[in-house]
Amino acid sequence: MPTHSFSITGNLVDIPKKEIYPAEVVVTDGKITSVNRLPLTVDSETPSVNGERVTVNGFILPGFIDSHVHIESSMLVPTEFAKIAVVHGTVGTISDPHEIANVCGMEGVEFMIENGKQVNFKFNFGAPSCVPATIFETAGAALDSAQVRQLLGKPEIKYLSEMMNFPGVLFKDEEVMKKIAAAHELGKPVDGHAPGLMGETAKQYIDAGISTDHECFTAEEALDKLGYGMKILIREGSAAKNFEALIGLMHDYSDNMMFCSDDKHPDSLVEGHLNQICARAVAKGIDVFKVLQAACINPVEHYKLDVGLLKEGDYADFIVADDLVNFNISKTYINGELVAADGKSFITTLPCTPINKFECDLITADQLALAVEAYPSEDGKIPVIEALEGQLITNKLLLAPTIVDGKMVSNVEDDILKMVVVNRYHNAPIATAFIKNFNLKKGALASSVAHDSHNIVAVGVDDESLAAAINMVIKEKGGVSAVDASKELVLGLPVAGLMSADDGYKVAETYTAIDKFVKETLGSTLAAPFMTLSFMALLVIPHLKLSDKGLFDGDKFAFL
Repeated sequence: MPTHSFSITGNLVDIPKKEIYPAEVVVTDGKITSVNRLPLTVDSETPSVNGERVTVNGFILPGFIDSHVHIESSMLVPTEFAKIAVVHGTVGTISDPHEIANVCGMEGVEFMIENGKQVNFKFNFGAPSCVPATIFETAGAALDSAQVRQLLGKPEIKYLSEMMNFPGVLFKDEEVMKKIAAAHELGKPVDGHAPGLMGETAKQYIDAGISTDHECFTAEEALDKLGYGMKILIREGSAAKNFEALIGLMHDYSDNMMFCSDDKHPDSLVEGHLNQICARAVAKGIDVFKVLQAACINPVEHYKLDVGLLKEGDYADFIVADDLVNFNISKTYINGELVAADGKSFITTLPCTPINKFECDLITADQLALAVEAYPSEDGKIPVIEALEGQLITNKLLLAPTIVDGKMVSNVEDDILKMVVVNRYHNAPIATAFIKNFNLKKGALASSVAHDSHNIVAVGVDDESLAAAINMVIKEKGGVSAVDASKELVLGLPVAGLMSADDGYKVAETYTAIDKFVKETLGSTLAAPFMTLSFMALLVIPHLKLSDKGLFDGDKFAFL
């Protein structure tokens, strides 16, 4: 093959040295062969290699790495996620395929790896540690310690994914400890997930060899974990956010912090990615080199990634930003290839054969009727889930039920709405609860994206609307839907009931229309109603959640 060389000149951002200076970066066959400091004035007469020569007025810096993301939550297959992410300067991800593993097991993880290999993007997958997340819900698959070890042996698997079963760590559950031991033996880090854990229990969890956490609610909690040697991730996803709570720690702890999105819906990904977090951090007065240390350097070093950091001999993975304030990205290079420029991605949509598990029948509104005696109550009041804006945690409220003809029903006026979870893997009784803060005035919404087992979760003002929304998802073998008396909208997600194989921008456009309908027509006041809904069945996050098996108390770790 002929040698391909080019050079690019501009203001190079040397993060380790905390310097910015004019430089020429020479690339040959996908790797950086030299980085040459130039005179202060960069002009067209500057010497260069024999090959293409690019002069830019912007800032050349290493590409961004999302240090913890579930690609599935973008509703896009990896190739389509990459297509959009590169426009914003993201060159790689630390990707936990936990969602598809809960549906399709080992086959799901293999699907993500193989799909991601089809495009020029640095996907770095983990071995899911908690499939299923709990025994209190129905999942499509299970991964035991032997299968996790098998995954960890693959070169594409860089780490053990978030260990959500922190009680299992604290009580030294045999299967949990085998999974952690396998990662350590193979020299791969272990990601954490321990919301609210502090003090001696946090120390015990971290001492088991768990290296990161993205679930800190407060600066106090993050500081506690940093003190025990853990790396802390600042998370800004479509629903869960802790930027405001944690960003102040960047002044003193930037060497041990990273940025992540965790779960990001397609419309949000089109708007921006880690470039937005960098801009917000700089606006908060954080030193730009500390910001870029967290966004570009720390993930590569912590996970030992094959991602270049603008040094001689590195892969040519770098970006050009117009400035270091707004972080508008004008060019993204991966392995020396220009994969995006000026808002346009050069990654093309590729054909994809879906995999899935979706075996339930259509339901009727009558199946959703809830007799008074079938629901727990205390002194005439019932437990109600309170969804919180920007948080995965929920509150447990005790409120008076609304009863009509001996049945508990939604109370639209007081915003106490019926929520149900339908088993998508086989026909089973439907679980029911009540939830506050969705503020629907009519209709219903439903989704087969329901962490972590991805049964169908729905919320609505009446049983007819709920049944209609749920049945639209079932007909598509997965998706998100919203209905009222006059309109029905659905985005089909045939890949594991989690992802579409369509063009990412088209998926984002369809999702945006449904999201707008839920807010403007149905009345939801949540910033990301579907993302919030998807976490209402996530039992490992306190305090009150609903699985397909019933209402669950996350503090007592038991059904109500």
